[in-house]
Amino acid sequence: MPTSLLLRSYLITSILSLPRLVKFSMPLLNIIANSPSRILNPDKNPVIGLLVRKIIYEHFVAGDCEAAVKETVSQMKQVGFQGVILGYAKEFAADEGEVGNEELDVRRWKEGYEKTMDMIGPGDFMAVKLSGAGASTLSALANQQPPPPQMWTEMLSICHAAKAKNIRVWIDAEQQDLQPTIDDWTLLLMREFNRNGQAFMYNTFQAYLKSTPRNILKYLKMAQDEGWTMGIKLVRGAYIATERRELIHDTIEQTHEAYNGIVENLLKQQYPGLDEKKPYPGVALMLASHNETSIKNAYAIQKSMIEQGKRTIKLEYGQLQGMADEISCGLLQLCQRTGKEEGEKGSEMDEKLRPRAFKCLAWGSTQECLQFLLRRVKENGDAVSRTGGWVVGFRREILRRVKASLGFV
Repeated sequence: MPTSLLLRSYLITSILSLPRLVKFSMPLLNIIANSPSRILNPDKNPVIGLLVRKIIYEHFVAGDCEAAVKETVSQMKQVGFQGVILGYAKEFAADEGEVGNEELDVRRWKEGYEKTMDMIGPGDFMAVKLSGAGASTLSALANQQPPPPQMWTEMLSICHAAKAKNIRVWIDAEQQDLQPTIDDWTLLLMREFNRNGQAFMYNTFQAYLKSTPRNILKYLKMAQDEGWTMGIKLVRGAYIATERRELIHDTIEQTHEAYNGIVENLLKQQYPGLDEKKPYPGVALMLASHNETSIKNAYAIQKSMIEQGKRTIKLEYGQLQGMADEISCGLLQLCQRTGKEEGEKGSEMDEKLRPRAFKCLAWGSTQECLQFLLRRVKENGDAVSRTGGWVVGFRREILRRVKASLGFV
């Protein structure tokens, strides 16, 4: 990690590790993120805009235009990340439009993702939020209806364009009022695009939901019977503040157990309930987590499977830019260490053992991205509460570099 990024990460993480300061600042940032006022809107007030950009935006966000985003993406890959997951920060809110504006909503939604594709390259991911296509789409999702024809035509167009560029697509999870329909629509996309042993479309599964292990099994069975590859992005959960409580595990420990259990079963190709007489379905797993224990456990399981010559699945890791940077850099160091230990042999195992780490970025205007970041902070409250440990790690690395520069190794 470049020293400038290390110092900025240390500063921001130190702030996030202070619960009272975070609690105090959230309401203020929420006002700035959603204010239509020229005085408080950071895109209209240059003073507030400068403060927000320097303190928050530049640390967490890829940029607001193609040139800036491409530069950030390039920097991430130079540091050593396998690639990036890029999403468009602007999202649709139900009170922003009417069904009569469907054509305009869908066109703007599609244009946002066309721009996103132009900013990334082969092997990268693009994060897509289906509800962003406007009020008609939102209504169809909420009422478990088929996708609106125009929206679906454009969605297929987006997918074909992305596949032509070898850019993978993951569909973001949303609250449970919408998620069952999102699952159904994404199933249609996986059936069409995830062929020939390749996972191009990924659906998001939230481990804090009691139904998730069963839900994954349902799709694994379909993939097994129909011959397509299942793309899984596994998170702990994003909407705990708004979900019906009975749908969610009673404790965080139960969520951890569910998350880690799903990962282990997938990696060992021993998912309970699958027909063992049939070939195991193709699966690709994106471990979207800021939990160090889960990441280390997953790597250890896959490493053991590979070293024993056993079959496993494709595994990749993703963390938000500006969050869990110590964990992300730990994966990069592990990758470099593996290369040094095995690289001289030129072994195929060396390549298999290298963790594939990605950084998840958003792009958009200052206010759009501030709205996006506030949602991510709420979603990752458990990770934010653990930032004290990351601060210690950053401080240790800073001291190590200072000593090295002075000749004290």
